[in-house]
Amino acid sequence: MEWDLTTIYPSLGDVSFLEDIEKLKQLVSQWNYLVPKLTHNANVCEQLKNALHLELELMMLASKLGGYVSLISSVDTDNSRASKFEDLIDQIVNQTVEQMTNFEEFVSQIDIDQLILEDDFLNEHAFILKEIKQSSTHRLSSKEESIIAMMRQTGSTSFARLKDQIIGNMLVDFQVGETVQKMPLTMILNKAYVKDPTIRKQAYLAEIAAYKQTQDGLAACLNAIKGEAITIASLRGYTSVLDQTLFESRMDKQTLDVMLEAIKESLPKFRHYMKVKARYLGYENGLPFYELYAPVVDDVKEYSYEEAGDFVCQQFATFDQEMADMARCAIDNRWIDIYPRKEKVGGAFCASVPSLKESRILLNFGGTFDSVVTMAHELGHAYHNLCGKNESLLNLNSPMPLAETASTFNETIVKKAAIKTLPKKEALAVLETEISGCNQVIVDIYSRFLFEDSLIKARQDGPLSANEICALMEQAQIESYGDGLDKNYRHPYMWTWKPHYYYATSNYYNFPYAFGQLFAKGLYAIYLQKGDVFVPEYKKLLASTGKMSIYDVAKRAGIDVHDLNFWRNSIQMICDDIDTFEQLLNDECF
Repeated sequence: MEWDLTTIYPSLGDVSFLEDIEKLKQLVSQWNYLVPKLTHNANVCEQLKNALHLELELMMLASKLGGYVSLISSVDTDNSRASKFEDLIDQIVNQTVEQMTNFEEFVSQIDIDQLILEDDFLNEHAFILKEIKQSSTHRLSSKEESIIAMMRQTGSTSFARLKDQIIGNMLVDFQVGETVQKMPLTMILNKAYVKDPTIRKQAYLAEIAAYKQTQDGLAACLNAIKGEAITIASLRGYTSVLDQTLFESRMDKQTLDVMLEAIKESLPKFRHYMKVKARYLGYENGLPFYELYAPVVDDVKEYSYEEAGDFVCQQFATFDQEMADMARCAIDNRWIDIYPRKEKVGGAFCASVPSLKESRILLNFGGTFDSVVTMAHELGHAYHNLCGKNESLLNLNSPMPLAETASTFNETIVKKAAIKTLPKKEALAVLETEISGCNQVIVDIYSRFLFEDSLIKARQDGPLSANEICALMEQAQIESYGDGLDKNYRHPYMWTWKPHYYYATSNYYNFPYAFGQLFAKGLYAIYLQKGDVFVPEYKKLLASTGKMSIYDVAKRAGIDVHDLNFWRNSIQMICDDIDTFEQLLNDECF
């Protein structure tokens, strides 16, 4: 059950793919010829429009080519031919960096406000043009930017690929009956959701043992990537990597601080939930890490992929038929790569394919309701892409926090609907899945933020050993999970396979999930108040996420992200679910 990429290109050797690589080279040459001729003396409007049109054409083709080979590599990490093409495409695109910097310098020196009043096409791109001007203080010279791009290719990009190869090829010794079988890491990770507690613990111990064989290589990858991020942030005049991340996320520090304050206030409630669940499962010292996803109800429903797809489509239809139709199209037309296997990366993601106005989704489907929720989450990204299909490619660069809004909103749709429609026993299981998911997005994400922040600060003094990185991860879990987690069974290796730590150009890809969770809950509350009239408003909001600041996007929905009470109210929705969950356990209604 693999995805179909042939509608992008038939194969890596197909003439259309090879011809487009040559075309990309030609567009790069045109770009590098055009930009040096830009002048502020006359016809600035036409010059700017011509440059933007060429940039859009170049971006579209680079996205199609680069996206295609990246998708191949993600499910076949040993595909050396795809890796070579990835490298080649990066080399070609990197040749634009010097003149791209010169173009941005050209934009920074013209009267953008006047030009966007004069021309509809430029007005369509007003936000990105103004953002280029605002970014001038952090822009290096064209030569320096070009050097950074070239060095990344043999630096962070290569280390990120190496990490994918290590994880994709990682085999874990797992005892089945009398024999020990070697299983891909992704299959072992899925065992955190099985019914048998003995298998959950066995998988956890096997997973931890396996990391000891790969930890040094993964630590080298992480050290290289974070070291590069620190250097580049400093060169560009940011006070820290976090400062750069917030700037590029179009998110002010006040929004982050207020959200983290609300999260920190709520930690005792989440720790209480974990201790309640632990006691119910027979543990006295908090939850062992391997029991975070443990079901509290025996014999809960397992879902085939087909059943999961039908359930998700049915629930999407209660919100928006277009969303349901898109999901059905994704399932029926093989936009989704479904099951875990050797040489496939872990986790899940959704990749936009703007040349087709489609998406492609990677899952590691395990048959649990959590797998159903992950499916809904990634289809939420696809819905976000659908809402922006008529936007210019330049206006589709949503900042990290807003990129998680639609995905989390879709999770809420599916979970709330399941709780209402399923039999009481299964509804309780779904409620627990909802809370444990929120526990991950609030408590675990907070630990990831603390970990990455401490890692980057420590990395400024030099590379860290694998054991030192593990110690930072464990300390972050202590600060976040507290006594909700059994101190004897934390997870010091959570930095190894999570891809987000290895994104050199997207650091701190953790707090965006908390933002998306809580922002989506705020939007869902508005939907409950307004009903169907909210749907077109929501679609417009999603279409605008690439051309507004986070504060302005939220304001469009009537939300003030500087208001502590907004975040408290969103978290309170989860706290209410925790109270309901505890009451149901006490009543033993099932």
